[in-house]
Amino acid sequence: MADRLLTQACHGAVAGFVATAPMTLFMELASGKEVEERDGEPLSPREITDRALGAADETSRRVFTVLSHFGFGTSNAALFPVLARAAGLPPVAGGIGYGLAVWAGSYLGWLPAVGLHPPATRDSPRRQAVMIAAHVVWGAALGGMAALLERERRNR
Repeated sequence: MADRLLTQACHGAVAGFVATAPMTLFMELASGKEVEERDGEPLSPREITDRALGAADETSRRVFTVLSHFGFGTSNAALFPVLARAAGLPPVAGGIGYGLAVWAGSYLGWLPAVGLHPPATRDSPRRQAVMIAAHVVWGAALGGMAALLERERRNR
């Protein structure tokens, strides 16, 4: 049982890492810029990094933005396969729901609570629309990738 849970968590983490790539690409395309900035306003991963690092040099901030974004996507996805299996939802639908839950927990919960980002209710509606849609993309990719990894495990 413990081996199965560990395997599921590892599959979730791998799926989360992979899913962060299309999410990041979507954010860049939707905003017209890198994960860095849109219309003079940093996108959320950059704003969070800026607040966390403070006065670090620009190169460090850019590198840490990408690393933390992929790290967050990877770590948050580790629980997904376990929860999805318990909920019995189809993979992509479950992934989208999970992505939206991660968005809500982050942008309405812990990020404002620790002062790393304003609550979504006080943030730019355009930026939050991009972030919500990006979490839908992440969740769909997460659900699909997790299902693919689970099928591969079963076929061994």
